[in-house]
Amino acid sequence: MERLLGTLVADVADLGTSHEWSLRRVTLADGRRVFVKEARRRIDGLFAAEAAGLRWLRDGWRQATGAETPRVPGTPGEKSREKTPDEETPGEKTFGGETPAAKASVEGTQEEESSGGARPREKTPGGKSSGDEESGPVPEVLAVDDTRLVLPWIESGSPTPEAAERFGRELAVLHGAGAEAYGAPWRGYIASLPLDNARGSSWPEWYAERRVLPYVRMAVNCGALSAGDAAELERAAERIPDVAGPEEPPARIHGDLWSGNLLWGRDRAWLIDPAAHAGHRETDLAMLALFGAPQLERILAAYDETAPLADGWRARVPLHQLHPLLVHVVLFGSSYRAQTLAAARSVLTS
Repeated sequence: MERLLGTLVADVADLGTSHEWSLRRVTLADGRRVFVKEARRRIDGLFAAEAAGLRWLRDGWRQATGAETPRVPGTPGEKSREKTPDEETPGEKTFGGETPAAKASVEGTQEEESSGGARPREKTPGGKSSGDEESGPVPEVLAVDDTRLVLPWIESGSPTPEAAERFGRELAVLHGAGAEAYGAPWRGYIASLPLDNARGSSWPEWYAERRVLPYVRMAVNCGALSAGDAAELERAAERIPDVAGPEEPPARIHGDLWSGNLLWGRDRAWLIDPAAHAGHRETDLAMLALFGAPQLERILAAYDETAPLADGWRARVPLHQLHPLLVHVVLFGSSYRAQTLAAARSVLTS
């Protein structure tokens, strides 16, 4: 770990596990702290994908708030391309030419647990700190290799109304950074599951083919859904072009934005554990609603004020929740079956 971090380690605190990785708070020799995710079993490209997504989101924020006038979703703008994990130098990697010792912030408390609705994927509490204002709501990747990802330690705070409104505005700006096509130029993951990021030009077809149908097949193969369930979901997928709403350009989205992946800091919220890609901006908002994000209505109101949403967006929430619900069916079994089929039926009757 010291070789990856580029400095001596004074202490390692175990924060528990999540999916296939262990979570740790690492205190460096100079007293500063970083957050480390370490794989308990190697999944090729997993941490490279997360690092690429975080860097791509940060790049989008800088693009949207830099010399150019910030863009809101629905307007054209210049796009940039991140390196894919395959293009990175293999082995040890640090980002921005600096070691964690030069960038990590001090102190930290615990990440708040999510609440509301069916129990979502477990996250072990653990805050991460820091903050480069140029990053917006996205923490910097300090280092990554095949089995570890290192981020700043962020001191947790409360989801105040002011922080929620700030996050809503920032999320709208981040989405507005856009991309050239749906998908991403790297092999994706959501939790420990593969995520097909192949490019597409039409969101309804891309969403059905890359985000819904693959997880229907996985759920059937693992015994969590029946053939009849799959048929109903396939009919819903066929309806997506009819119920998707007005056409919008690709948005730069987090891709797995349930409440546990929104870390509330001292005066703002941070995006963590993304499955980042270019998708539909309503997907992130629907995911926030799925398990009840704190201050959700304030987030949505500030977002809509910054980048007004298309008419009927609330009626499309079940459509955008189909993918994350199917992911939960694959990961955790049939306890999510009823909620998934209810979303499918909503699409079928829209």
